Amino acid sequence: MPSKLSGAATIVGVSEAEIGWDTTLSVAEIMSLAAHRAADDAGLSIRDIDAVFAVTPYFWMSSVTLAEQLGIQPKYTDSTNLGGCSFVSHLGHALSALATGRCEVALIAYASTQRSDGGKLVTGADNLPYEVPYGFQHPISAYALAAQRHMHEFGTTREQLARVTVTASQWAALNPAALKREPVSVEEVCQSPLISDPLRKLDCCLITNGGGAVIVTTKERAKKLGRKSVRVLGAGESHSHRYGAAMRSFTTTAAVASGKDAYEMAGLGPGDIDVVQIYDAFTINVILGLEDLGFCKKGEGGLLVDKGIGPGSKLPVNTSGGGLRYCHPGMFGIYLIIEAVRQLRREAGARQVDKPRHALIHGIGGVLSGHATAILGT
Repeated sequence: MPSKLSGAATIVGVSEAEIGWDTTLSVAEIMSLAAHRAADDAGLSIRDIDAVFAVTPYFWMSSVTLAEQLGIQPKYTDSTNLGGCSFVSHLGHALSALATGRCEVALIAYASTQRSDGGKLVTGADNLPYEVPYGFQHPISAYALAAQRHMHEFGTTREQLARVTVTASQWAALNPAALKREPVSVEEVCQSPLISDPLRKLDCCLITNGGGAVIVTTKERAKKLGRKSVRVLGAGESHSHRYGAAMRSFTTTAAVASGKDAYEMAGLGPGDIDVVQIYDAFTINVILGLEDLGFCKKGEGGLLVDKGIGPGSKLPVNTSGGGLRYCHPGMFGIYLIIEAVRQLRREAGARQVDKPRHALIHGIGGVLSGHATAILGT
């Protein structure tokens, strides 16, 4: 049975901005551009926005900075930072704010110029006292630990990890906006340079520029707009640790908790989901996510990838090409929402999934630290 909150918020506009290897715009300008495009997509004006949700490592007060750039004074604001899953978390927060009358039109936005800034994500806050003395490479080494343990405990193979990238390349080939559209083989992934054992270069996400925005409103306002819209049916979030040294488990994540809450709010289960978007900063993320979100048993994520999660499969995963092949400007969570909306609105072109009704989005932040899940429906 879905909760009373289920369906109380509706996504009416989405947009990316400046995805690529170079840009002449600032982070604030990219966020603003994405916001204007998303508002146009929704048939709304920037002046209609009365709630701003934003996170970027470039600004201490991200939502405040964005509101100033847009020239608006919102009555609700949220800069909650759970890393790359923040924007999926914001979707749940916006749902609550809209359902309780705190706002009527919410903007969720993000931008980064990581690629133009030399590839290093600007944070200034990552003091790693228990990792740095041992040669830890942040954040990949934490994900490498999870991959090593999963391989040891469940027999997951190097080839299964590689197949996540291969599948992402198959989706990217169908996405005109993807920055890496060329095909890649299991052998190429396995032979690419070793970064943090067992993860290799092609197990890792791209480093790009880019921004994105999502407009969410009440179901009543959405009806008046008369545009294609997508309902927010369920949302959940959880975090289990901050640093890799404090991981409670290397093979089970807080996605179990966030997924459970999202399913319960929506009154749905894994069997009801037609398309899945899981934050794929590294290949192990997809395997862990498929398991912890109930699409297979613990330890069988690699087997599910072998079975097929690409074009034409029964469980399409990361249909844009994901962070591995589409883009990855520091944080990827906003693009999970955008792609899920486009799939449900049947606007995905050559990569369109056949008649999807429900999409699951799962964001991961930090070093498998923050987790946020959302379920969307037509």
